[in-house]
Amino acid sequence: MGREYEPVAGKWYRDLEEDESFQVLSVDEDEELVEVQHLDGDIEEIDLDAWAEMDLEPTEEPEGWSGSGDEDEDADEDEDWDEDEDEDDDWDDDEEDDDADDDYRDRDDY
Repeated sequence: MGREYEPVAGKWYRDLEEDESFQVLSVDEDEELVEVQHLDGDIEEIDLDAWAEMDLEPTEEPEGWSGSGDEDEDADEDEDWDEDEDEDDDWDDDEEDDDADDDYRDRDDY
């Protein structure tokens, strides 16, 4: 039987048997499931009975941990969106400049 530590969302634990650290993402008491994320980004659900059998100890967040890849993808999407928005702004400015040039040419015709 392993040491019994209650799973707490946001906390880090080290599985001494597997020599592996992971973070608890959520604990669903009704479903008796603990959702964890391993250092490689894999997400796993562990039932509370299996959790109680694991040889765990609380640990600190690993240095340089950046979380799941999903967050990075969201940030990239935001940057792309901002860039697209800037491009649209440039396009509008160019169109206005073209209109001004047309007005200038029209005046020369008179």
